[in-house]
Amino acid sequence: MNAARKVNAGPVRLPVWRARFVMSALLFAFAVLAVRSLYLQTLRTDFLQEKGDARYSRVIEMPATRGRILERNGGALAVSTPVKSIWALPGDVEFPPGQKKKLAALLGMEPREIDKKLADQSRDFVYLKRQVAPEVADAVVALGLKGIHQQREFRRYYPGGEVTAHVIGFTGVDDAGQEGIELAHQATLGGKPGSRRVIKDRLGRIVEDVESIRAGQDGADLTLSIDGKIQSLAFSTLKAAVDEHRAKAGAMVVLDVRTGEILALVNIPSFNPNNRARLTGAQLRNRVITDLFEPGSTLKPFTVALALESGKVTPATSVHTAPGRMTIANYTIHDVHPAAALSLSQVIQKSSNVGAAKLALAMPREAMWGMFQRVGFGAQSQLGFPGEAAGRLRPYKTWRPIEQATMAYGHGISVSLMQLARAYTVFARDGELVPLTLVRTSTEASGEKVLSSASARAVRTMLEAAVQPGGTGPRARIMGWRVAGKTCTAHKLENGSYAANRYLASFVGLAPASAPRLVVAVMIDEPSAGEHYGGSVAAPAFAHVMQGALRLLGVPHDAPLEPIELPRAGEEAKEST
Repeated sequence: MNAARKVNAGPVRLPVWRARFVMSALLFAFAVLAVRSLYLQTLRTDFLQEKGDARYSRVIEMPATRGRILERNGGALAVSTPVKSIWALPGDVEFPPGQKKKLAALLGMEPREIDKKLADQSRDFVYLKRQVAPEVADAVVALGLKGIHQQREFRRYYPGGEVTAHVIGFTGVDDAGQEGIELAHQATLGGKPGSRRVIKDRLGRIVEDVESIRAGQDGADLTLSIDGKIQSLAFSTLKAAVDEHRAKAGAMVVLDVRTGEILALVNIPSFNPNNRARLTGAQLRNRVITDLFEPGSTLKPFTVALALESGKVTPATSVHTAPGRMTIANYTIHDVHPAAALSLSQVIQKSSNVGAAKLALAMPREAMWGMFQRVGFGAQSQLGFPGEAAGRLRPYKTWRPIEQATMAYGHGISVSLMQLARAYTVFARDGELVPLTLVRTSTEASGEKVLSSASARAVRTMLEAAVQPGGTGPRARIMGWRVAGKTCTAHKLENGSYAANRYLASFVGLAPASAPRLVVAVMIDEPSAGEHYGGSVAAPAFAHVMQGALRLLGVPHDAPLEPIELPRAGEEAKEST
């Protein structure tokens, strides 16, 4: 026991080499760390910066504000309002108990929809919901969910709703134009988004704005030629006409013949661009520009104009039309009001198919084709509007005599309502075809001379007679202004043949006849309430819009301010179909 006490009483001495070894190891470790630190901080700075940026640095897009679309008097037709989008980093998202249901409720989604969007953990970015109201986005942020973020965006709002839908079109979820003016002028309206580099913390909050990478450029405002009041008048009038006659559809366009500006362009059915959840193809169709139809009797004035240009006839020339029908190659052309002979003016006033056919057959095919081609048929009107149709005008070398005869009164050729309205500017501008525009302009249009002034004025006088008692369109007359125009009632083509009981009623006219300011074209598709003639279905809608538009524009009167006595049902002449 004493020996044990002696051993435990003294200190334990370690070998000297062991202490030196530990000290050397520590010094070596510090040296390695120092060298590594020096290496990383001097030779591998780019690598470390890249890793740091990958964790905290982000390049965020700064969306450009889309330009406004305005009507000619400054009223807003399309504006952008700020909204938020909720997005996530799938690999970072963590949901405390019950929070997923709260998030889904705020976003109007089911929890399984959120799970589906976050299922791919390899994705760096996913939208949970686009274009939510700012207050909803704030409520989402208040949940404090890791990996869930918000982004500032814009949503388009259309104050005109269905009234201007077919003109303005709409944008998609990314605020890019999809239809109408929004698409046609995307480059001007859309602007250019910018981008900035920022530092974000682990919760996605921006803690430092580092630099601007690309400066953004907001879109420019665009002022259209559309007159908001005339547009509303045209829409309500067309809708009432379609409803009254239980028609399938309708279209109308109003042109200023001085400037070529389109003051109104409307279609029925229409749609609400602010809520497109149940949008159908029929609602989306811009019938004024994209739909083609046989213009029927509205083409007779061009046949007569060509006959006048040939110098072989005058307005008083008599055309033999007895017995009110003619047969070519087993095809018989009929007149609704047979007559032994008609003057050139009466061919238009009474809408004689036989008279128009005989005039056409007395002229070369190429001359007739040239007239149609010069007034814009068979070619786009260069509006730059999406989906604009060119129509169908076959080469004259393929025309047979019967085809030349029927083309004289608008069969065998297809046009859009816009093309037809533009063609009538020839009679309003003393032989000049006016280029059209949907953008406001303050200068008078420079037209292309396609018809002599004398012939254009003579036809305009004939068109004025066509709306007087005894003509086919007396319901187109208005108090205070002289009107000139032409009716049309055409059977619809179905599978290559004409449908017996399906009609397309139309009217194209201009006013004041003494010094034309406006051209208005109306088309009513498949009226089914009993009346189907252009003079009784389309002409009244024309009259209501023309009178209102002339009053709004302050156009001087050229006729007495006396009530117009309209014909009773069945009294006006019927155009041949």
